[in-house]
Amino acid sequence: MIERRLGHYDITAHLGSGGMGDVYQATDTKLGRSVALKFLPEAFAHDAARVVRFEREARALAALNHPHIAAIHGLEESNGRSFLVMELVPGQTLDDRIGHRPLPLDDALAIARQIAEALEAAHEKGIVHRDLKPANVKITPDGRAKVLDFGLAKLATPDEDGAARVADSPTLTMPATGAGVILGTAGYMAPEQARGRPVDQRADIFAFGCVLYEMLTGRPAFEGDNVPDILARVLERDPDWSRVPANVPASVHRVMRLCLEKDPRKRRQWAGDVRIDLEQALTEPAAVAVSAPLRGFSRKRLAWIAGAAVLIAALSIPATSRLREAPPPEMRLQIVTPTTRAPLNFALSPDGRSIVFVAAESPTDTTEHLFVRSLDETTARAIPGTAGARNPFWSPDSKSIGFFASEQLYRIDISGGPAQALAPAPIGMGGAWNVDGTILFAANTVSPLLRVPVAGGDAVPVTTLAVPRQLGHRFPSFLPGGRQFLFYAEGEPDVSGIYLGSMDGSPAKRLTAADSLGALLPPDRLLFLRQGALVARQLDATRGELTGDPITLASDVGSFSISTSGIVAHRPAGGGRQARITWFDRNGQAVVGPPGFVNAPELSPDGRQVAFDRTTRGNRDIWLMDLARDSVTPFTVHPAVDGYPLWSPDGAQIVFESTRNGTFDLWIRSSSGASPEQLLLEAPESEWPLHWSKDGRFLLYQTSDLETKWDLWVLPMIGSDRTPLVVANSPFVERMGQFSPDGRWLAYETNESGRPEIVAQAFPRASGRFAVSTGGGTAPRWRADGNEIFFIAPDGKMMAVPITTTGSAFEAGKPTALFPTNIMGLPFKSQYTVSRDGRFLVNNLQPDEGTVSPITLILNWKP
Repeated sequence: MIERRLGHYDITAHLGSGGMGDVYQATDTKLGRSVALKFLPEAFAHDAARVVRFEREARALAALNHPHIAAIHGLEESNGRSFLVMELVPGQTLDDRIGHRPLPLDDALAIARQIAEALEAAHEKGIVHRDLKPANVKITPDGRAKVLDFGLAKLATPDEDGAARVADSPTLTMPATGAGVILGTAGYMAPEQARGRPVDQRADIFAFGCVLYEMLTGRPAFEGDNVPDILARVLERDPDWSRVPANVPASVHRVMRLCLEKDPRKRRQWAGDVRIDLEQALTEPAAVAVSAPLRGFSRKRLAWIAGAAVLIAALSIPATSRLREAPPPEMRLQIVTPTTRAPLNFALSPDGRSIVFVAAESPTDTTEHLFVRSLDETTARAIPGTAGARNPFWSPDSKSIGFFASEQLYRIDISGGPAQALAPAPIGMGGAWNVDGTILFAANTVSPLLRVPVAGGDAVPVTTLAVPRQLGHRFPSFLPGGRQFLFYAEGEPDVSGIYLGSMDGSPAKRLTAADSLGALLPPDRLLFLRQGALVARQLDATRGELTGDPITLASDVGSFSISTSGIVAHRPAGGGRQARITWFDRNGQAVVGPPGFVNAPELSPDGRQVAFDRTTRGNRDIWLMDLARDSVTPFTVHPAVDGYPLWSPDGAQIVFESTRNGTFDLWIRSSSGASPEQLLLEAPESEWPLHWSKDGRFLLYQTSDLETKWDLWVLPMIGSDRTPLVVANSPFVERMGQFSPDGRWLAYETNESGRPEIVAQAFPRASGRFAVSTGGGTAPRWRADGNEIFFIAPDGKMMAVPITTTGSAFEAGKPTALFPTNIMGLPFKSQYTVSRDGRFLVNNLQPDEGTVSPITLILNWKP
């Protein structure tokens, strides 16, 4: 039962019920408008994790502002029940409008075009309906179509980490009540959806075909006495095409058939294509029509007629034209690289004669290098001086290579010679080299694009982040002439995708939504990835627009590269190692590893929980894991980036970094989740939390401009004066600091010697620095009794150094290797933690034998 008044909503009528809950008409007394209230099904209305996902996804759905999509105004809660506040759309449903009778052709095509426009707008933002049907389309009194319940079937599904992926099956049984909730309607489900497989926008295309068929015929495309019977028809049979009226144009027939292909790879891929087809059909002469596919002709006879027509046409070609040189045929071939754990790191040279890729010498080699191979040879050679290289890119003359390693941008000539450091780049998310001798690159995951001369120098920003909605710009590629460039922006759905920028710093223009980088295939085709497919569209660089229909070149693509000569290379996304947190003792024996990928794990003071961050559905949040039960729950759910959690000494609070105000700032929340997040420290630069002193007095954090400057600061956490105090800010890098258990010493990493090393200094008043590591090191941690410092050596080994302190004296013993790790390495925070009993919880890359998945080359491709 629902109360008659909920907050400032007066409920006036019950509009209906369904698998997605009960819908009521109400008056919003605050804004003076009529709205629809949709209450979540009782089966998961009290599921905290599910409601959290509803809140997150509802924000994305609320961004759908389109004349043919019913708007979502908000998500609210009353008496423990969550409900959506939605636009109240007047008129009848399309289901009622059809009423088992065909619609007039003009009406059907007009409505279909509006539905296609709605799908196109939603798919551009990465939102899939999953339950499109006539009952979810309203026709307003003025004849406009409005699609209802966009994305709600997706909202009802469990998170993508669910054990069996039952989320995508037609019926989901909720354990709490045993009630079945239909997530999608059987007669409108795509075959892959009916089989319980993951779905994308192509499932909506199939449902659209069903709706169009029903408008034209007055009958569902797939009928049956029960759900299993209907699903069997969806999976095994075509609709009865003989029901389609004879006045339906051939073009409409064609698009309807393409929408209803069983195999999603053969189906119409994008709603924009469907919309274009329908717009053309609306202007097509009525005489160009077909009923069923040439009724009365057998399939065999049709094939004979088609073959005869081809033969007659061939015989009628003049002999002189047959003697002309034919264009070269398209060719696809594969090359195999040495073993690699970085399958996406490769690049074709601009002249199309060579390819560079990242690989290891052998499956057991943990260090990877750059290899270069001429396409007319069968072997590749390693390039000396490129250990740890990633994300390579070529100079315009195909004689040099840019790459990232050791937190620097480098260039190296393939003919030989040492690598030259050009600029700091802590992560290095792609680069491009233009004909004017300028390199454009992304120094970090959370930075704009920077420019630097090929001889090195100061890096200067070229693009501007749309903070806080954009996280970073990355993977640039130049257009001919070197003045314009393409790049990928990561952020919220409507501001992510591929952009066209200019070296003069003028505002970049968004070209399209995409899953990754874009690049130009000469002369005018933009290639990019969507849902694992490599697609091409025509680019008008002068106007900054894409034109024409998208064309698919290949499927199952993880990364690609293009030469200026027109060769396309691509490789699948598989391969590479995965990481998971794993327990180790001092001898390196793995004990128990909680499941799942995490980042920056931190043990709670009582050792019962692990706080970490991870990215799901493109959103990075803090999560908590109960080690006893292996249960994982979200701690933050904000659309901004939340990461690097840190427990207070008593375990009552968690500090974390977040981009909610644009840069990374420090936020704090009770670890129980009872209180909301609060801003703890905001500064012009970015801050990352590192350690909280055992007495609770100081919070240690590091700051950075994301390019060159890394310093250590403390924030007083007790008393009225909360002014931050600097503890290490030399011209060199200081980061990853840790307090000693007694709070009198600070260990951290610095590169003053020319490489990362671990040092220690007194705290709070520094009095000299003492060397801890001797052969390089990063990520220090203290033993619980303060008698050892652990760190990670350059070769990945866990190291231990005995420590003796007496008064102001500090003495470090000889570093000893404990065990090898395959640790996840990031410059912002340690990827392991140490328990009170001396065990190590490591975010460890799992050993594998690498991958030799081939690189496919496409030659002479023509749209």
